[in-house]
Amino acid sequence: MIKGNGILKFTAHHFKFDAPIIKSIVNISWPATLQFVIASGSWIFVAKLVAETGGTAASAGYQIAIRNVVFFILPAWGLSNAAATLVGQNLGAKEIERAEKSVIIAAKYNAIFMGGVMALFLFCADPIIKLFTNDAEVISYGVRALRIFASAYVFYGVGMVMTQALNGAGDTKTPTWLNLVCFWLVQIPLAYTLSKVFDLKATGAFISIPVAETLLALGAWYFFRRGKWKQIKV
Repeated sequence: MIKGNGILKFTAHHFKFDAPIIKSIVNISWPATLQFVIASGSWIFVAKLVAETGGTAASAGYQIAIRNVVFFILPAWGLSNAAATLVGQNLGAKEIERAEKSVIIAAKYNAIFMGGVMALFLFCADPIIKLFTNDAEVISYGVRALRIFASAYVFYGVGMVMTQALNGAGDTKTPTWLNLVCFWLVQIPLAYTLSKVFDLKATGAFISIPVAETLLALGAWYFFRRGKWKQIKV
């Protein structure tokens, strides 16, 4: 890049301060950043509830289950990011129908993949958790958490694609509001109510996660099908 004989070439004028471009980037990026802050905050609260109501064993089982969820969800993240890229590219090329078709195809394949992972977690949760611990109580909590999380895995896959598609179209505020409602106004109160009011303890906190993720997927699907993202000007 310094020599200038490669594919990418930088010259002094590329580093010129461009206020309109910077403002556009900030306007699009801050809601997308907030999405992760909102989601992370809700997961921290759930982890706190699990530790308070189930103790060390529940917390350990929960963390093992979450690590497996995160690992197996990575390919789905890749497909979701591809959907975002294809939406932005096709909208830029004025190929609106192709943009929508790309997202539907990505959602289909994500649902198939996540359905396979769901079956794996539902039927093989016990041997998976046993790879990480020999503690019977931790295994019990980990298996329970992994199976509960897996119950909505197909929704996770579809929701990720739809959310990223909206982000890719430049409509980053809609997913941010969806995250706020589903995670802070649904998941956190539900986790608290189930675990403490109904005395389901850590299991109640586990249940709140697939419920919130399912609502997020349905909401993202609804707003994607409404089609307002097609008129977003970036």
